[in-house]
Amino acid sequence: MGNRIVAQQLTIVGSEIVTKLNSVGELETAIRRSQEHLLSLQKPDGYWIGELMVDCTLVADMIAYHHWDGSVDYKWQEKAVRHLLSLQLPDGGWNIYYGGPPEVNATIKAYLALKLAGMKETDPHLLKARSVALALGGVPRMNTFSKLYLALLGLFPWKYVPTIPCEVLLIGKWFHVNFWEMSNWSRAMLVPLAIINHFKPTRPIPNIDLDELYPEGYHERDLRLPRDPQLFTVRNFFLWLDKLHKFAELWAQAGIHPFRKRALKKCEEWMIERCEGSDGLGAIFPAMLNSLIAFKALGYPNDHPYVKRAEQKLKELEHETDTTVRIEPCLSPVWDTAIVTIALRASGIPANDPRLEKATEWLINKEIRFRGDWYHKNPAPVEPSGWAFEFENKWNPDVDDTAMVLLALRLVPTKDPARRDAAYKRGLDWMLTFQCKDGGWAAFDKDCTKNILTKVPFADHNAMLDPECADITARILEVLGHERFPLDHPQVSKALEYIRSQQEPDGSWFGRWGVNYIYGTWQVLRGLSVLGVNMNEPWLLKARDWLESVQHEDGGWGERCDTYEDPVFKGRGPSTASQTAWAVMGLCAFGDPDRESLVRGVEYLIRTQNPDGSWTEHETTGTGFPKVFYLKYDMYRNAWPLLALATYRDLVAKKQQR
Repeated sequence: MGNRIVAQQLTIVGSEIVTKLNSVGELETAIRRSQEHLLSLQKPDGYWIGELMVDCTLVADMIAYHHWDGSVDYKWQEKAVRHLLSLQLPDGGWNIYYGGPPEVNATIKAYLALKLAGMKETDPHLLKARSVALALGGVPRMNTFSKLYLALLGLFPWKYVPTIPCEVLLIGKWFHVNFWEMSNWSRAMLVPLAIINHFKPTRPIPNIDLDELYPEGYHERDLRLPRDPQLFTVRNFFLWLDKLHKFAELWAQAGIHPFRKRALKKCEEWMIERCEGSDGLGAIFPAMLNSLIAFKALGYPNDHPYVKRAEQKLKELEHETDTTVRIEPCLSPVWDTAIVTIALRASGIPANDPRLEKATEWLINKEIRFRGDWYHKNPAPVEPSGWAFEFENKWNPDVDDTAMVLLALRLVPTKDPARRDAAYKRGLDWMLTFQCKDGGWAAFDKDCTKNILTKVPFADHNAMLDPECADITARILEVLGHERFPLDHPQVSKALEYIRSQQEPDGSWFGRWGVNYIYGTWQVLRGLSVLGVNMNEPWLLKARDWLESVQHEDGGWGERCDTYEDPVFKGRGPSTASQTAWAVMGLCAFGDPDRESLVRGVEYLIRTQNPDGSWTEHETTGTGFPKVFYLKYDMYRNAWPLLALATYRDLVAKKQQR
């Protein structure tokens, strides 16, 4: 091959593009720069961590909380206001992902926060925001959890906030709909909210209301949750049940409710227990904020260790500078460290490099040898293991992080290979027990798919379930491929059936935990290639063709979160480094380094790399809860492109060896 990957140039006249394939030297330079940049970001303890960037709602919620709590730090609030104003769209609203349209919950939360901070209704920022909020339907269109926060400030009537009953913890697993059928994150959110819902600790702020954000004026007819037009539906049943429960609440307030005292105590104990060994309840916002409010509603004083610890863990999510403050929803060291370790090792950093050895030791030390909440849905006779996303979250190891950590551990022997191997085996055995009935794997739990839970009145956050998905399933198949599991292995064959059942008609796959079809399609193709599936089968070639069909003229790929609302937008977002890297790795799965679309993608990554070895990326490419909450993983823009370039270089080397 000499000094060039391929001696080829495709030239098209006029508005068309000119694609040059880069020299080996340019590819190696890009890899080296990326390696150096990532290694410079390693923390002294051996881990990597990038910021999780989100919308305005976390900062807005904290402003509202401090006013409810009477603990406003006005210098902090000034910084928070600057952050909110920096995110306001030209039309006056606030969105929930970069480049997206204004969203009603984000817009009203930010509006309220600015109003609480002293901004007048006549301020141009609020006038524009008001117009957008009204156009989006105003306060009546907000979701349940947003309305509950408003109710705490006396800005929404409690009787129209769907009840979150404490008694749900008393329902045994024998009942079809019970507490453990809810998703991991919903459980952490709902238990403290159930406590709050019981006490209703309302603290109105003088001279503050949101009456101007009701499109037809404040009227109770707009506050009730809408019913289905058909009389007998599951949703209408739950709405009727909610009304019945609110009637029972009157008895509870009078101290006559037969189970309330016991249920409250169980909620309190559950919450306290799960704050132990964790970076706050669930190690995630808003569960952490909910728990702090719940402790105060229960009467814990400000100097109580539970309250102080909850406040401290929330504070650790903040990034405060001299001028602004922003908040992360959680911290991602395990996930980021695993990905960066894989990328560095795959790109040629030696296995015995002390920096990689230190990272691997750090990951091994984060193994969770505790039987957490996963056991309620998966009581398998397996030794507890697994890894969580955050620094500490012993109750909630997750399957996806575990798979990524296993992919990292297999690459670096460490100074104590036996210890590494033992952790790897425990993690692998643990992960395999989570396969769901249909062959797929989900994030935290097994078979957490009872759709009836999506009909309960407080389920409008689109996160009550933890369904299996193609991207996590394919990542596990990637692990099993490295372990040389045969295609006819019972778990593998069942997983392959699930993967095939999830393919879209155009050949792509939905991406649950990354945006979106590019993410899902890449991970499936990479996983199946490592597993040893014949990549020339028509259904997989169809996926390749889909990836190529959405490649942009600049050689890159991009997709926005609007694809979760409407798949017609598949592959139509601006090109990004992370999504281009995913697509490049997806195409590498077919083994042809000379394929024009693949080389153009590699060239895009090389061309757009910054001199310091990083890539610039503004778009939101991570998914929390589709249609509700999205994340920008700041480490993605640098780690995934390195892995893609390394994967491509390996593909070129294999061709030379043939």
